[in-house]
Amino acid sequence: MRNRNRAVNVRVPINYSVMTILVIYIFIHSVLSIVDQLTRATTHLKVQPQVGCNGRHEFCTRKYSNITHIATHDAPFIGVLPMENQNVDVTTQLDAGIRFLQGQTHRNAFGKLSLCHTSCLMKDAGLLKDYLKIIKHWLDEHPQEVVSILLTNGDHLNITEFEEPFQQSGIVPYTYVPHADASHWTLDLWPTLGQLIANNTRLVTFVDYNANRSKIPYLLNEFSYFWETPYNTLDPAFAQCTLDRPAALKAKPASDVAVRQRMYIMNHFLDTKLLGMVVPNRRDATQTNAWRGKGSIGEQAERCSRMYGKAPAAVLVDYFDRGQVFKAQDGLNGFPT
Repeated sequence: MRNRNRAVNVRVPINYSVMTILVIYIFIHSVLSIVDQLTRATTHLKVQPQVGCNGRHEFCTRKYSNITHIATHDAPFIGVLPMENQNVDVTTQLDAGIRFLQGQTHRNAFGKLSLCHTSCLMKDAGLLKDYLKIIKHWLDEHPQEVVSILLTNGDHLNITEFEEPFQQSGIVPYTYVPHADASHWTLDLWPTLGQLIANNTRLVTFVDYNANRSKIPYLLNEFSYFWETPYNTLDPAFAQCTLDRPAALKAKPASDVAVRQRMYIMNHFLDTKLLGMVVPNRRDATQTNAWRGKGSIGEQAERCSRMYGKAPAAVLVDYFDRGQVFKAQDGLNGFPT
């Protein structure tokens, strides 16, 4: 008996009401964000003067591990849509005084490493190679500045796939390579900013997964040097400072030497729910990025400092141009505010 091939029509149920509400909500959110941008357009970011090391003479003799940097979370993703975390481009971020940039990487449809938010279908901000070229050009023009980059390896790719965009960008000669074994690295082994500048190794690069110093020595394993507080926070009070990553340290007490001898990143970007999705909270960014007050950078940093005996090395924020992030940076580094 022969089997006949039947044409089968499969109907996929689509809830058009939900889709319509989602599109309208995103449209309204985007319009409100654009209005917010336009109403604040008169607030110009100041360009940080080139003084001392990273804008401070005092930093020239401070170890890299003893400085708090405001860091831009998802620095490459610029705009007013829910998947965009900053308002101005990376050059403007650097000009304003940001010295720590974080971004997500994924392999795009053509097999190239791109800066993509969650996936390259959702938001593709361009090739990693081109992003690094922009930073390299900025470093060329600012010889007294040290910049840090933290890249997430979202697809858990072999670390060797990062070598080509770094080499093609021309930025590798600026990268810092620690002289000691990472497994025995302690806070006091870090050089001062003055030493990094004198050696012209003014780019410190980290990657969260699959780092291998034997293959690419300048791409440092984030969790050999840092731990992080929780992210995707929905609580505007930021009423915690627990150790969230790496998993190997979560069960250790705050007094443990493995915790104390790492720097830490304080995730201080507030999210909200948009029809079940977690998106950046643009509306409350001014208070979230304040120096003092409920849910401010200063309040959470004080909580963390009491627990771990030191200030965070990096404070990750969205919409850094809202609030008082540089006042917070001064305060956490012991300068008058």
